[in-house]
Amino acid sequence: MESLQNQLPEDVGAMPPAAPVYTRQTLPPKGSCWYCEKPLDSVRRFCGKECHDAFDEEAEFTR
Repeated sequence: MESLQNQLPEDVGAMPPAAPVYTRQTLPPKGSCWYCEKPLDSVRRFCGKECHDAFDEEAEFTR
């Protein structure tokens, strides 16, 4: 059986970067949709998938 050391790359810098954290996941709930401002409860961030996707698309273009 091969040891674990032989399976790992020698150069740690060659490993792929971690997946980026989506901006929408770091948004605090504010009582309204972050995209269209529709009133929401104190847990949700977006009123639906359309606003969720539109927010992601807009965030991608404004980087």
